[in-house]
Amino acid sequence: MITCFIRYELEPFRQAEFATYAQMWGQAIPPCGADLIGYFGPHEGSLTTAYGVYTLESLAAYEAYRARLKASKAGREAFEFARREGFIRREDRIFLTKLSEPHARLARP
Repeated sequence: MITCFIRYELEPFRQAEFATYAQMWGQAIPPCGADLIGYFGPHEGSLTTAYGVYTLESLAAYEAYRARLKASKAGREAFEFARREGFIRREDRIFLTKLSEPHARLARP
């Protein structure tokens, strides 16, 4: 299992557009084969950093997913929305493998 973390650098004060974009991907990604964990936008601190996170079985599964996404109507609409609105300055992807399970909280007396 791999997890894709997408880091977005946004134009300042364009969070509303990014929120719309995130909702669009929320509709497009799952039918194309990735398990969407979610999109995360600015809340406190930086107004220009946001993330998208999803998991797949492998890099081969990622390649097949990307092909389905580019061919899907919802995927094309999300790509076009971002291009037209120009709120994303930069987008970086990294693929990570989970190395540990969540740790249990200690019970407090």
